[in-house]
Amino acid sequence: MLPRSPRPGARRALRAAVAGAAVLALLVWWLVSLHGDTSPAGRMSFATGVPTGVYAKYGDLLKEDLGRDMPSLDVRLRRSQGSIDNLRQLTSGEADFTLATADSVATYRDEGKPGAEGLRACARLYDDYIQLVVEKSSRVQSARDLRGLRVGVGTDDSGVQLITRRLLKAAGLDFDKDITPVRVGIDRMPGLLERGQLDAFFWSGGLPTNAVQTLGLRLSIRLVQLSDLIEPLHAQGPQTHYYRAAVMPVDAYPELRATQAVKTLAVANLLVTTDHADPELAESVTRSVMHSRDRIGQKVHAAQKVDLRTAIFTDPLQLHAGARRYYLSVKP
Repeated sequence: MLPRSPRPGARRALRAAVAGAAVLALLVWWLVSLHGDTSPAGRMSFATGVPTGVYAKYGDLLKEDLGRDMPSLDVRLRRSQGSIDNLRQLTSGEADFTLATADSVATYRDEGKPGAEGLRACARLYDDYIQLVVEKSSRVQSARDLRGLRVGVGTDDSGVQLITRRLLKAAGLDFDKDITPVRVGIDRMPGLLERGQLDAFFWSGGLPTNAVQTLGLRLSIRLVQLSDLIEPLHAQGPQTHYYRAAVMPVDAYPELRATQAVKTLAVANLLVTTDHADPELAESVTRSVMHSRDRIGQKVHAAQKVDLRTAIFTDPLQLHAGARRYYLSVKP
């Protein structure tokens, strides 16, 4: 017995359903071909900092979030000597994104370094606090007291050395003549101080910095106030106006058992890329940075300061077009 043929009405409904499915499939194909995969793919390099610094720790944790949010993106971390080296890696094409202090960016751009005109920002992150570390028994009460001493000043390509040079000038000291500058980073300065090979060292980083915390567990140290240098520092010119008065609270380093807050200076950190960065990638990276604040902040306390309301204030850099697109998408 032959199967009964569908009634004419049923056949028309079946043909309409098939046609509709075909149109829907074509529409989906067209949208995908037009916009592509919404998750960026390929490889991205991110320059961070020295192993024991906040930049390196922040980069390690951010990589985890980028991998979760963009599983098709291969994120490679690059170590560096600090902000100036980060900007060099970025403008040379060795890195696609990086972290740098606002004063370093301004100096790099004002000095006309190669590629500086193409620098763009994705976010203002957290503040670095300028820290002058000495043994608790040291006679140093101000940077003015460093004359004749062995001082850790940061590596030559670091933002630490940039601000150290300016602070010493504000203190009336000659970097090359009035101190013995030891050009090493935070990965080596604590050990040198502990072994008696340094009398003091400067550091610019988020609070707390692990290397200072660890040193405080092994050696009685304290932080020296720098508030007496703000006016002569700002008098050096527009590039120094990125430094603002700040206070390191008593509990910034519980290991130091401080009894009072320390007045110092702070400078903003920026998430930096170039105008060549793909807008979709810049938007996605910015989104991940904003969404990762609480998780990263559990291990890098400075990251808790990342705030959507202040992230767009990236002076001296313009926002990247992709980052601007993200902020507009979340604007209330």
